[in-house]
Amino acid sequence: MAGLRAHRRRFAGTFTAVLLGVAFLTGTLVMGDTLRASFDSLFGTAGAGTDAVVRSTGVVTVAGEGQGTRSRVPASLADRIAAVPGVAAAVPRIEGAGRLVGADGDPVGGQGPPTLAGNWIEDPVLNPYALAEGRAPRTSGEVVVNRGAAEAGGLSVGDTTTLRTPDPVKVTVVGLATFGGEDGMAQVTYTGLTRADAEKYLMPKPGEATDILVRAGPGTSQQELVDALNPALPEGAEAVTGQRVAEENTEMSSGRFLTLFTTFLLVFSGVALLVSVFSIHNTFAIVVAQRTRENALLRALGASRRQVVGATFAEAVAVGLAASAAGLAGGIGIAAGLQALFPAIGFPFPEGPLVIGALSMALPFAVGVLVCAGSALLPAVKAGRTAPLAALRETAMDDAGASRARTRAGSALLLGAVGLVLGGVLPAPSLWLAATGAVLALTAFVVLGPVAASYAVRLLGAPLRGANRGLARRNALRSPKRTAATATALMIGVAVVSLFTVFGASLKATMDQTVSRSFAGDLAVGTPSFGAGGNGLSPRLAPALDRLPEVESAVGLGRGVAEIDGRGRALTVTDPAALARSLDLGAVDGSLGGLGTDGIAVAAAEAEKSGLRPGSTTRVVFTDGSRHAFTVRAVYQRSELAGDYVLTREAWAPHRGQDADTLVAVSLADGVSADAGRAAVERTAARYGDPEVQTRDEYAASSASGIDMMLTLVYALLALAVLIALLGIANTLTLAVHERTLELGLLRAVGQTRRQSRAMVRWESVLVAAFGTAGGLALGGFLGWVLVEASDGASDSAFAFAVPPAQLAVVALVGLTAGALAAWRPARRAARLDVLRAIATE
Repeated sequence: MAGLRAHRRRFAGTFTAVLLGVAFLTGTLVMGDTLRASFDSLFGTAGAGTDAVVRSTGVVTVAGEGQGTRSRVPASLADRIAAVPGVAAAVPRIEGAGRLVGADGDPVGGQGPPTLAGNWIEDPVLNPYALAEGRAPRTSGEVVVNRGAAEAGGLSVGDTTTLRTPDPVKVTVVGLATFGGEDGMAQVTYTGLTRADAEKYLMPKPGEATDILVRAGPGTSQQELVDALNPALPEGAEAVTGQRVAEENTEMSSGRFLTLFTTFLLVFSGVALLVSVFSIHNTFAIVVAQRTRENALLRALGASRRQVVGATFAEAVAVGLAASAAGLAGGIGIAAGLQALFPAIGFPFPEGPLVIGALSMALPFAVGVLVCAGSALLPAVKAGRTAPLAALRETAMDDAGASRARTRAGSALLLGAVGLVLGGVLPAPSLWLAATGAVLALTAFVVLGPVAASYAVRLLGAPLRGANRGLARRNALRSPKRTAATATALMIGVAVVSLFTVFGASLKATMDQTVSRSFAGDLAVGTPSFGAGGNGLSPRLAPALDRLPEVESAVGLGRGVAEIDGRGRALTVTDPAALARSLDLGAVDGSLGGLGTDGIAVAAAEAEKSGLRPGSTTRVVFTDGSRHAFTVRAVYQRSELAGDYVLTREAWAPHRGQDADTLVAVSLADGVSADAGRAAVERTAARYGDPEVQTRDEYAASSASGIDMMLTLVYALLALAVLIALLGIANTLTLAVHERTLELGLLRAVGQTRRQSRAMVRWESVLVAAFGTAGGLALGGFLGWVLVEASDGASDSAFAFAVPPAQLAVVALVGLTAGALAAWRPARRAARLDVLRAIATE
């Protein structure tokens, strides 16, 4: 402990690395706990007055869609329920998608949170929304909106605006509401209509409701109410407790999303901590090498190996304890900052106090201590092996090179990794096999690092001319193990950045390839956001565009869900014959024009998996519970834009919910220029909610725009790992400067200037950073190829592999620049050494 206090500056980099890793991990866990508690409280408060919900048992769940799509119930069922003993009130609830337009003409709501509309429920106990200003809607065209949406859209009571359902509806705001005591449910928007308007715009026909909300009379529990209701309900309906519905809503709104969100952040926490391992290990390895004479003297005085190991290990534990404790405080600060930041940039997070759980504190603290102690274990064991005669050595510098055993082990690992990767992407693509090979490849890179360091530094340093740059190259070559360990931390960060860069570029290339190959139209009409209601286009838009003289054909693509042979499947609802003119479906076996009301078209890949072919019969179960036998009348090759199953609008109409298209593909007439055709389409589209009109290239670019957002977030998160790696480089150089005090003094004594001394240290740092960056680019590019190829084999869509040279060049430049910056303090310290004192150093 006395040694730790005397040389605490040596462990500044280790302390900072552990602090940052623990802080990020703590912030992630605290943020996850806070969001879960906030959503639980929000839904619990909003639904506190609902004791039971009566809903349809018909539900179709498509993979990745949570609760699935339910059928509707008769609104008249509320009267029957109200007569059941123990029921105090029963009210139909109608819910659908409705996008509110703000005062500036732009839609309100972020890209993702649902944009809801429904009937305003008069019973204040059953209504999850409470009036905060104004009054309830009484006549057609009047609405209540949640206060958060009104503020975001610059709307107030008395304003007139548009609600897209998806057909534009002129509405007047007569009231503002809160949800569970908040201005809204995170970034979700809500518009409350009269019941008649809700049935008209949100339901396929009058007299239907999403479900029935029920309030129990005094002395009746929720379970007792449900037990009384179920025997009185018709076939196809069920009653569940309000508590269960609140739990389902919480899971739907926050459960899967928060799991994905926290897992995403935890992965980056793991990357940061992995980078920390190399930085910490390198620091302790250098410190142990510098203490060779000190440890040897202790051994000569009678200290046992166990005592020397324990002393070194105790230093690591002490640093880990202090850094982890500071990291917990930093993590709470990060969580508070994220809580304030995310709502400001449109993420759907509700407000609420920070929730700091015992596990969220204990786990990061334990991880920080274990990472620090575990990273120092091997150097501590090495310290214990110091022989007493080592006290007679004049140098304590670690100049060990790469052993033959390391070379053989690393080569074997690399060969095994290549074998697993090829097995995971070539014969029978497997993401798990490819991922195992990728992890093994990373391990091989780490093991072979000291072997590669000698060759890489010579190659990268070959262009450097001059005595000082030559000295920098020799210093980097002096200890290949140290150079490799220092560069490996940066290599991992750069590799992950390169992996996502390559994969993101490949996804964009895939999207561009898909649109170029499958989209045969000239223009695409859609909406820029993907919230529930954001993608809705009026089904009347496509026929209106088709009638324009500038347009040869316009076809809308709607969406539905149904069970096909027992599995939930997404359906494309369209005019199949017109679809073939706007989308390239490849070879078609059968006739798309003859589907009628009992025919279905199937993508070739799906038909092969299901054993279907033209003339086959398949059983389709819709959400309303009706079952129909459909005949496969066409099998088409390309499903990227058309989906796996295609139905006519006539076949879907009896079973549809709120009708909307997701895309309208437009082909211009011969002789019509792109500008003239686009202008004509935009004029007509303005009457149907003013959706976005794009060329094929613009449509491909906008379809891939989310990838850029994802990459920006990835880069921001990986900046922490790169920062920790640079701290490791700086700490290694600082210790190396201390280690070479006598050498630096002699160089100054024979004429080296301070400027030359600084340049020597900086170039050494740049060479180490160049080695780490080059290795990271190679490893990241390889892993990106593995991920793309494995995804291609696991998906029906054809993935395109693309390497973005400009982005990777930027990554390389950032790595080299960061290496130069990491050397600023060590170089300054080397240049400021007192020459006489340096020469006198033993």
